[in-house]
Amino acid sequence: MSSAPQLDIDHVARLARLALTPEEKAKFAQQLGDVLHHIEQLAKVDVSHVEPTAHASPVYNVWVDDVAQPGLPVELALKNAPAQRQNMIVVPKVVE
Repeated sequence: MSSAPQLDIDHVARLARLALTPEEKAKFAQQLGDVLHHIEQLAKVDVSHVEPTAHASPVYNVWVDDVAQPGLPVELALKNAPAQRQNMIVVPKVVE
């Protein structure tokens, strides 16, 4: 498959901020042309009876019900705190 004649590889390279050698330009022009050819083939497929979707397969809510449960005991929560006071973790002041 050949690269598309209207394909300006220099413009594409500038948009991508790539400095390409002449060999790379030829190689990438060929590859991009092949990709565009495949896209043209896909455009020929009749999708008039296909319902538009956001995902290829159905997406369902997988969350469990939000049920209140007992939290972490204070002693366990403060176990690794470097400093604590009145059942709270002490941190350095960050606001003046």
